Amino acid sequence: MEKVRIGVIGAGGMGIAHCNMIKDISEAQLTAVSDVNKDAVEKVGKDFEVKSFTDYKELIKSGLVDAVIIATPHYFHPEIAIFAMENGLHVLTEKPISVSVSQADKMISTAKKTGKIFSIVYQRRTESFIKSAIDIAKNDKLGQIHRTLCIDCWYRTQSYYNSAGWRATWKGEGGGILINQSPHTIDLFLLLGGMPKTIEGKANTKFHNIEVEDEAYALLEYENGATGYYYASTNELPEGFHIEILGEKGKLVLNTPNEIKFYSFSKDLTEFMFSADKMWDKVDVKEEKIELTDLPSGHKVIVQNFCRAILFNEPLISPGEEGIKAIEFINAVIYSGKKNKKVELPLNRKAYDKLLSQLQASSKQKTVVKETRETDPQHKKTN
Repeated sequence: MEKVRIGVIGAGGMGIAHCNMIKDISEAQLTAVSDVNKDAVEKVGKDFEVKSFTDYKELIKSGLVDAVIIATPHYFHPEIAIFAMENGLHVLTEKPISVSVSQADKMISTAKKTGKIFSIVYQRRTESFIKSAIDIAKNDKLGQIHRTLCIDCWYRTQSYYNSAGWRATWKGEGGGILINQSPHTIDLFLLLGGMPKTIEGKANTKFHNIEVEDEAYALLEYENGATGYYYASTNELPEGFHIEILGEKGKLVLNTPNEIKFYSFSKDLTEFMFSADKMWDKVDVKEEKIELTDLPSGHKVIVQNFCRAILFNEPLISPGEEGIKAIEFINAVIYSGKKNKKVELPLNRKAYDKLLSQLQASSKQKTVVKETRETDPQHKKTN
């Protein structure tokens, strides 16, 4: 195999963005597209000169593709990924990996059983300042974690939520800010600070006319006694995130678009706290200089890495099995808020599935005058 033949499932804004990106990846070739909207997918198929399908199962069984990229509404990610892997195809899915952690379990289990390459589009992992932060955490420069903080700010208009019937509904999307905008930031937050042991959260609809949350926040407790705070909203400007990870050996601070600061301590904080002779002694704090490399980043890098994993066994930047962490966190915040109680991780799968079923049952039919399929401007770039 010289190139990976890819079928894109979902011909909305993100799916079209993937079709455009594949043209610039030497290891990939777009050979098919699928979408339930016949007119939309036929246009995309014609524009990119590939065969179009209205049934993703027909695309998967067509013999035209070696792998699929899933860019559909959230609920379809698990069923498509599982069907594709069981039929011999490799899978790259857009975030979130799934809506519920129980479905993510099934996807990961299928990938292990079939031996197929399974990856998730966590493109922020490719950014230089993020890669540097991950290296700091992996190389134990922080030491044992004492405190974490994540503030994730987004802004969405009511028109955005009105653009499709599935958006901002429990039945169509399975959540709001947490399941839609925040998985990337949550992924980074958990990579750097680790998974909490307990979560006590709230998920509110503060401003928008939607049935899911446009604001969420949570108090976190970790196995070692560390504490943390998480906040996300689609009601704020400027957009961006702020992450702090305080450890025994140093403090890491991240700010979008690409700011990273790392402060190293001359001695471990707790040890010095009890060994210092003088009343006002403090450890020396040094801001370490971090050189950022100007390398390609974004969706294109993830798709290319996925193809190279298939062709050359290159290690995945964002393995599909790691997508479950953000979903577990998201489910726990929602569950805690709805039940008004602190929850322990790993989350009880059956309990969350029962809650989600109840929320889906109460979900109201949403009328959309005209569905708008438009790629987010930031994803129209090919990098």
